[in-house]
Formats: sequence, structure tokens, C-alpha cells
Amino acid sequence: MTHLVSDLMTPDPFAISAQNTLHDAHNLMKEKNVRHIPVINEHGGLVGMLTQKIMIAHVMNIMANYSASALERKEKQTKVVDIMATDFTSISPEQPLHEVAKFFVENRHGCMPVVDKDNNLVGILTSSDFVRLAAALLS
Repeated sequence: MTHLVSDLMTPDPFAISAQNTLHDAHNLMKEKNVRHIPVINEHGGLVGMLTQKIMIAHVMNIMANYSASALERKEKQTKVVDIMATDFTSISPEQPLHEVAKFFVENRHGCMPVVDKDNNLVGILTSSDFVRLAAALLS
């Protein structure tokens, strides 16, 4: 039996709008305790990924060029669309898990958004999902 991405992914993940701000994304990451946020357009289509690494780089840049007191103001002025990654790989719910696992290992990805045939965000698959699967199989 082939296991599919849909068997392991988190369905209907939260996402952030491309028009939201770095401040909004920062708060969402803290609130949800996550390191990756899919970015969607007004129609629910996936347009980017925002990672903790990208956000830290921008926060450090703000701190280096301004002051700590300017951080919140600058975060509120920075749109997600201007800092999100657009060079990411998405996967479909129908893809076999063994193919995706190999891709995770070879490319050192922490997460991959799952989209339907119309590029609408339907799930997210993280390296933590694979660790949980391995733990379940080992116990």
C-alpha cells in the first residue's frame, strides 16, 4: 500500500495574506509556535512561503540599520509580499510519501506546502511530521 502526502500532512493550515505585515507574521509565528507560514493571495492561492530564517534576517537588518525602538514600527511597514520566498517547491496531496521524504532529505527542507490542482493551499507537510511518523513506527 502506498502512503500519500494526504495521509501525513496537516490539512487546512493557517496562512497569512501577502498584504499582511512582517509584524503580523511575527505575532502569528509566536502565537502558533511555528517556523513556516504559507502566504496566500486574496483567492486562497499559494504565492509564497515565509520562514523564521527570512524573518530573523529582516529583523536583524532593521536592528542594524535603525534602532531597537524602531523595530515594531518598521515591522508594521514591511509587507509580507516584499520579503516572502517565491522559489519554493509545493507538493500535491496525491504524491507518494516516499518520494517526498527523499526530496526532504536531499534538499534539507523543513516544510512543504500542499496544494490542489488549482494551486489552492490544502495542507502543509513538515519535517516534524516525518519525525512523528518515525517515532510511531519505532514504538
